[in-house]
Formats: sequence, C-alpha cells, structure tokens
Amino acid sequence: MENTITPASVKARVKAIDRIKADDEAAHSDEDILHQDVLQAIADGAAHPADLARAALETKKLDFQRWCA
Repeated sequence: MENTITPASVKARVKAIDRIKADDEAAHSDEDILHQDVLQAIADGAAHPADLARAALETKKLDFQRWCA
C-alpha cells in the first residue's frame, strides 16, 4: 500500500485496472487489493474517507468477470 493514499491515487489505480480488464483474474485481483488498501487507509484515519471509498467503488462500473473460489 502507498504511504499516503489519496482520492487521486485511488482514481489512478482504478484507471490501471480498467486498462487490464481484458485479463479478468488480474483485474479482479487488483480490485481486491485496492479495496483492501482503501479500507486499511480509512481504518488508519486517512483524510477524506468518503472520497476514498467513492473513488474505489468506481471499479464496480468496470466490465470484467469476478468470481471467488
């Protein structure tokens, strides 16, 4: 996780996931990691938690397969 997570850094990671969404497994893995990183940052007292969460949830608009074993 980045030392300082910001809405802008989350948006950049969402864009990176969008670029690899043809690889469902990689996109889903990166999405999970992003969501975990955002939750941890919020738990650690990050500034603007709602903005961080809102930015991370943008991944749900990306079209790729998600599944869990």
